[in-house]
Amino acid sequence: MTVRIMLVDDQELLRTGFRMVLQSQPDIEIVAEAGDGAQALEVLATVEVDVVLMDVRMPRLDGVEATRRICDEATPLASRPRVLILTTFDLDEYAFSALKAGASGFLLKDVPPPELVAAIRAVSSGEAVVAPTTTRRMIDRFTAVLPAAAEPKLTPELERLTEREREVLLLVAQGLSNGEIAERLGLSEATVKTHVGRILTKLELRDRVQAVVLAYETGLVRASR
Repeated sequence: MTVRIMLVDDQELLRTGFRMVLQSQPDIEIVAEAGDGAQALEVLATVEVDVVLMDVRMPRLDGVEATRRICDEATPLASRPRVLILTTFDLDEYAFSALKAGASGFLLKDVPPPELVAAIRAVSSGEAVVAPTTTRRMIDRFTAVLPAAAEPKLTPELERLTEREREVLLLVAQGLSNGEIAERLGLSEATVKTHVGRILTKLELRDRVQAVVLAYETGLVRASR
């Protein structure tokens, strides 16, 4: 199955570099490009795309707002492409906003080609691309933009979870992998995977990225200052 890709970046040289890497893959096809978020939305109205590689800071319409519009819940889920944010450390706060807006993950612009290809394939199959180690980096760098929560409390969202599920969510938000969570809690990795799936279903979340965001916003995890 071919993954249809759209490249969105205001720097043509960067788009060319990504294109050269991706079009060498037999299962990936570059079907569209855009120089900013506004043009991306225009193109998406006429071209079917599976995954959008989205820059953050662009003229006219930035990647955060473009992502928000692409992932708008008013748009039928089947017709919504998934969005991967391309960022540098200088733009972390924008990347976090894009994750909240519905992006499936983020990559650094200097991502090694094999990791870029693997991430695209993962996202196209419905997974998030924020690996546990990357989640830790995201937490370290992004929590500064979150409001400091008061004492953790059971919000209506968290009340949907069992005590064990809240415990698993806490560890997910701390950046632990399923294997690490299993070791920490004395469970099998398959059991942890089941818990994570139930958490996402109960909280109506798309992936682990959104779970991390919710854990911080509800105060389940405290943002360090």
